[in-house]
Amino acid sequence: MKILVLLKQTFDTEEKIVLKNGKVSEEGVKFVINPYDEYAVEEAVAIKEKHGGEVTVVTVGPPRAEAALRTALAMGADKAIIVDDESVFGDEYMISKVLAIVAKRDSYDLILGGYMAVDDGAAQVGPRLAEELGIVHISTITNLEVEDGKVRVEKDVEGDTEIIEAATPVLLTAQQGLNEPRYPSLPGIMKAKKKPIERIIAADLDLNIEEILSKTEVSEQYLPLEKTAGKILQGELPEQVSELVESLRFEAKVVQ
Repeated sequence: MKILVLLKQTFDTEEKIVLKNGKVSEEGVKFVINPYDEYAVEEAVAIKEKHGGEVTVVTVGPPRAEAALRTALAMGADKAIIVDDESVFGDEYMISKVLAIVAKRDSYDLILGGYMAVDDGAAQVGPRLAEELGIVHISTITNLEVEDGKVRVEKDVEGDTEIIEAATPVLLTAQQGLNEPRYPSLPGIMKAKKKPIERIIAADLDLNIEEILSKTEVSEQYLPLEKTAGKILQGELPEQVSELVESLRFEAKVVQ
């Protein structure tokens, strides 16, 4: 079985966001595998260990993203691909177009990814890529079984569990609870240094960048306003109610 894992490098979720000149500063920031993509890597490696096959991880990003790929290789992935070209660093529309071209260079039975990236929360790349490839897509899975060219997945829906079966090739996106990602072992880290990482630029993909340009753009980035101190209402209950209504009407301006 050949498995492709979509991976993105993101800020560590414990990092403090700092803006400089209207952009998020990367100075001194720790980067990690997007947590939801980490579930996808673990699941792919577990399937390989059980059924055999090959796991390839792919990312679209700058050179620093190679560190995330090396971590995935240390977890047990076999090889990696990085599309390192600023001309194709765009929104989910553009990224999915680029990933589709990369995926079509080989034949994969299963494509796995996190259901969203924690830095933008768009949750679009997986479904868009499946559409580009013309294959089935099932999102936010919490359990996966693979057997005889079919997958059987579970996902949480409205407080219950939905069970879906599909034939491969199929694209699945991982939700928290799918598994517990392993820590790379020392032997795994040493082996990862020798595993291949293919580096690709736009020219290698024979694509027309003008045709896949991003459909969205970030016009402004700003931090949330600091929360003000709470207000304690004084007096008897009728007075408190009156004060509350006045505050909601003239200060918060949420009632007419």
